[in-house]
Amino acid sequence: MQAQTGKDSTATVAPAKVKYPVFQFKGLFQARYLTGLTENIDLNGLHHSEGDVTRNSFDIKRMRTQVKAAIGDHTEVVALVNLADFKSDPKNKVLENAYIKYTFNKHFAFTLGQFRPWFGIEETYPVDIIKSMDFSNQYYEFGKNGWTSFQIGASMSGKFDIGKLPVTYAISAVNGNGRNQEMDKDNGKQYSSRVVLELSKKYNINFGLNGGIGEVFKKEVYAVGLDLTADYQIMDRLFFETQMEAKQAINHNLYFSLPVDERTPYLSNYQMRGFYFLPNVRYEIKYKKLSAIEFSCRYEYLDSNFRINSNPRQSLVPMLGFEFLKDYGARIQLGMQIDRYKHTVDNTTTHNNNLLILQVQSRL
Repeated sequence: MQAQTGKDSTATVAPAKVKYPVFQFKGLFQARYLTGLTENIDLNGLHHSEGDVTRNSFDIKRMRTQVKAAIGDHTEVVALVNLADFKSDPKNKVLENAYIKYTFNKHFAFTLGQFRPWFGIEETYPVDIIKSMDFSNQYYEFGKNGWTSFQIGASMSGKFDIGKLPVTYAISAVNGNGRNQEMDKDNGKQYSSRVVLELSKKYNINFGLNGGIGEVFKKEVYAVGLDLTADYQIMDRLFFETQMEAKQAINHNLYFSLPVDERTPYLSNYQMRGFYFLPNVRYEIKYKKLSAIEFSCRYEYLDSNFRINSNPRQSLVPMLGFEFLKDYGARIQLGMQIDRYKHTVDNTTTHNNNLLILQVQSRL
């Protein structure tokens, strides 16, 4: 019998056929120990003129479970739940992502369901890999107004080149009234878009443009934003990473939450704007299971009603982080949230506060 050659053997091997569906399971666990450093202010930032307040506590911030099912060459279905939301009223919580995505090619992909529409840097990656303790205050404020966080709707996204300039884009249409809602709150929709220009691959410099228009209870709303990211390798294992983002929008959530006789007739008078700068120094130590040490300090300015009742909130969030394993498989973070208002209001969350946070997370 004549032996086969290596060439003939390779030629007879057929590529393995993928059997669908293909499932992928992921998870995230985040636990915290919180200590309030300001008297008469509880861990939710609420000021109490009288009475004792809870100033230290253990907390489960997130317990997420995600399943992604590829049901064909171009189609995937994703579901993400946060079981930690059961610690309070779970109404309109728990279920975070629930969508189907069909990808024609790198230029066009369509998403339908509940997802995070792209409108800034923070919407493009999960909370477990951010360079701080949590998302910014403006992320949550814009989420209340339907531009960020988890929304129900449809989106088109993809990539293309303009000459030698890589461009990423996303266009979304959403109900704008948050996650897990039975239906839209009105007949209006909010339309947003994001375009990212990759200015430098060497330094990972990306410039983002964000814009949105829509209608809420038959009144026109808008939102705009700019952002910039850049990464520099200072030494062999030392990296300096930066994020900058600025946004402005009509605060229709605030407007419609006020009694009719306490607000002006013009929605455009109620506007919010914010800015944050997040530098991060990362040293990849690679000592046994300790992968890297990080230090960041985010500065943020946010004014939720700067035209009528301006009271800007300035926040400083220094953070020291220790990364174990790879890709934040395990992480320990020690940080502070330092909030300062131009005008404090007793017995509300609009009050100066200092909060110490020790956070442990594991990506499963």
